[in-house]
Amino acid sequence: MTPKSVIARLVQQEDINFLLTNRIPRGLLTRLIGRLSRIENPLFCSVCIAVWRLFTDLDLSDAKKSRFNSVHECFTRELKEGARRIDTDPKTLVSPCDALLGACGRIERGMALQAKGFEYPLLDLLRDEAACRYYEGGLYATLRLTSSMYHRFHAPADCCVEQVLYISGDTWNVNPIALQRVEQLFCKNERAVLRCRLDSSGATAAAGVLTLVPVAAILVASIRLKFIDVLLHLKYRGPNLIPCNAAVRRGEEMGWFEHGSTIIVFAPPGTELIPGIEQGTRLAMGQAIMRCK
Repeated sequence: MTPKSVIARLVQQEDINFLLTNRIPRGLLTRLIGRLSRIENPLFCSVCIAVWRLFTDLDLSDAKKSRFNSVHECFTRELKEGARRIDTDPKTLVSPCDALLGACGRIERGMALQAKGFEYPLLDLLRDEAACRYYEGGLYATLRLTSSMYHRFHAPADCCVEQVLYISGDTWNVNPIALQRVEQLFCKNERAVLRCRLDSSGATAAAGVLTLVPVAAILVASIRLKFIDVLLHLKYRGPNLIPCNAAVRRGEEMGWFEHGSTIIVFAPPGTELIPGIEQGTRLAMGQAIMRCK
């Protein structure tokens, strides 16, 4: 058994994993790692990436750059031109990011599923009663970015970002082990709620509002949106409600996590999951995940 496989097996032990990633000063460690990741030293960066590869399946072959000055630069890397195919069917909504599909399905009684046995109220997550009523009977999809994945996220369809609501919070790990142990975890963590109005007059054959919720986590508590000149992070103190009028095209970059985390997509009634898209599916940015009727 190789050293990498031994380390991986240890980390995959649920009790050990939960202890290492949650029973520690999460906010302090997140800020510390944020500073270390920005150290610009090619040797230090190379060593960190080598250690990173011991724990993950990090693949940089599709990155725009082959050398990085800092770990942060590697985390927030851009893709080579044409590295992802964007589905062009006007009736589909595409995955905004590379991800593993977590809990997904219909929104019923104002609730969505975090993990088996754990539901959470949309109102606690979105902080918007009108939005909760609007999405009743609609779809939700939880997209989990692992640490080795491409960390930028893109528009699921032609739309206009009308509003960003920033909600400060904790930095619990959002891996499956934590989701099965910490109730309403997404509602506790730092997050941004992006209200996006679909452009039915363009290349999207649907009207209505789509909501994206990037959720930060331990080591990754910073969210950058290209259409607002604000870095959303644990020390940000407002304004929490930021009006926007940012038109984005299907597949266009919207922002990035400083390291990676989770994006929850909420679509209105009249949408359905693409056949074959189910919990555990590995998704590529631009892949169709929902269809508008």
